Amino acid sequence: MAAIESVSPSNKDRPETPADFVSQVAALLTYGSCVSIVEVVSTHEFNLYAQLMEWLEGSDSDLGVEPLSLYRVTLCTRPAEGVRLMDNWYHALETGQPLPTLPIWLTETRAVSLDLESSDEETCRTLWSR
Repeated sequence: MAAIESVSPSNKDRPETPADFVSQVAALLTYGSCVSIVEVVSTHEFNLYAQLMEWLEGSDSDLGVEPLSLYRVTLCTRPAEGVRLMDNWYHALETGQPLPTLPIWLTETRAVSLDLESSDEETCRTLWSR
């Protein structure tokens, strides 16, 4: 199962848009899907991942007291002794620094790597060559 959802800068100021996104990600995680969020453009100082953690009544010490607005995270849930555990791979992003590689879990034991930097470079090259 794959899902692609985005919250564009032009509609982030509508409170229902981030809340809808967070609830959709939470629903995907309950079904055992692997979800990646990459926030590379932000005109507001909020963090959808931090909002998701609040929604799920969870926490991630890597978020810090004031979560940054530019980041990438991959989340994956797995069953364990009658409960569902969530694995998180969070990384704050810095302007001007290369984008990281994300793990994309296909199953509990099989993952592929998504190299965001080379993907971004290819996208820019393709768009600029038109």
